[in-house]
Amino acid sequence: MTGDPRLQRPAAPVPGAVPVAPALPSSIGPAPAPLPDPAAGNRRAVVLMTGSMAAFAFEDALIKTLSASLPAGQVLATIGVLGMVVFWVLLARQGGRLWTRDLLARPVLLRNLGEVVGSMGFVMALALTDLSSASAILQALPLALVLGGALFLGERVGWRRWTAILVGFAGVLMIIRPGTGGFEPRSVLALIGVAGLALRDLATRRMPRHILSHQLSASAFATLIPGGLALALLRGEALRLPTPAEAAGFAACITVGVAGYAMMIVATRVGEASLVAPLRYTRLVFALVVAVVVFGERPDALTLAGAALIVGSGAFAMWRELRLAGRR
Repeated sequence: MTGDPRLQRPAAPVPGAVPVAPALPSSIGPAPAPLPDPAAGNRRAVVLMTGSMAAFAFEDALIKTLSASLPAGQVLATIGVLGMVVFWVLLARQGGRLWTRDLLARPVLLRNLGEVVGSMGFVMALALTDLSSASAILQALPLALVLGGALFLGERVGWRRWTAILVGFAGVLMIIRPGTGGFEPRSVLALIGVAGLALRDLATRRMPRHILSHQLSASAFATLIPGGLALALLRGEALRLPTPAEAAGFAACITVGVAGYAMMIVATRVGEASLVAPLRYTRLVFALVVAVVVFGERPDALTLAGAALIVGSGAFAMWRELRLAGRR
C-alpha cells in the first residue's frame, strides 16, 4: 500500500554537456571525492531491504490486530487518511500539489483502482484468514506481474518463466485447496488482493514520468478512504472512535509502513538489482515468525510446501527477468 520506487526519476543529463576528465592532484582546490564502494553499497542494500520487509510484515500484523476489534473497512479508511497526509506533506516539501489533472490520466486511474481492489482484498484476507497463508499467497505477486505483462502489455515471456508461473500458482492451490475438505473460501480474498496489486504495478509501468511519486502515493491512499467506507457499508459495520490503544496501533502502522517504504527506496538505489530483488521474499519469513509467535498459528506441511513453491518460482522468474534485462 505504498508507492512504487521505480517512479523515482534520476536527474536528466544536460544536453550538449561534455564529460570532464578527473582533476589531477594539486595543491589548489579540494581533492576529488573517492569513488563509491559497490560492495559497501550492496551490504547496505541487503540490510535496508531486509529491514524494509520486516517492517511490512509487522505492518500486516498490526492491520490484522486492529481488524480484530475494528471494522476492516474502518481500518482501511483510517490507513488511507494517515497515508494521504504523510505523502501530502512530503509532496508539499517538493513544491508539488496533491490535485492536478495528471491524476485523470488513464494509467493513474487504473493504478488507483488496483490499489483499492488490492488493499481491500488483502486487508480482508488479513482480517478473516491466517497471516501465514495470506502472506504466502501475496508472494505470488511477481508471477502475476509476469503473467499480466505477457497478456496485456505484449511483453515476451519464454517457456522458463511460463513454467515458473505454473509452478507458483500450483503452490497457491496447495494453500487454498479448492475442492477438498480443507478448502478455505476466504483465502480467495488474498488472490483478489494479488490481482489488484498486479493491476497497480502494471499500470505503473505506463505511468507518465513527469508525475511525482509522492503525488501518486498520496492519491492512492486517498482512494482507500471511500473504498474502506464502502466496504464497511456493504458489510453493515458500524464505525466507532478508536480507543487510545487502537489509535496507537494506527500510528505504529503508518510509521512502520512509511519507514519500510523509505528503506526499500534507498536499497533499490544503492544496491544491485540482482541482489536486492530476491530479498523481497524475506517478508514471508518474517510473516511466518510473527504468525507463529504472536498469533499462535501453526501452518501445516501443505501450506509450507505451497509457500516454498511460490517463493522458489517467483525468485526464479525475477532472476530470469533481470538476466534478460541485462542483455538488452
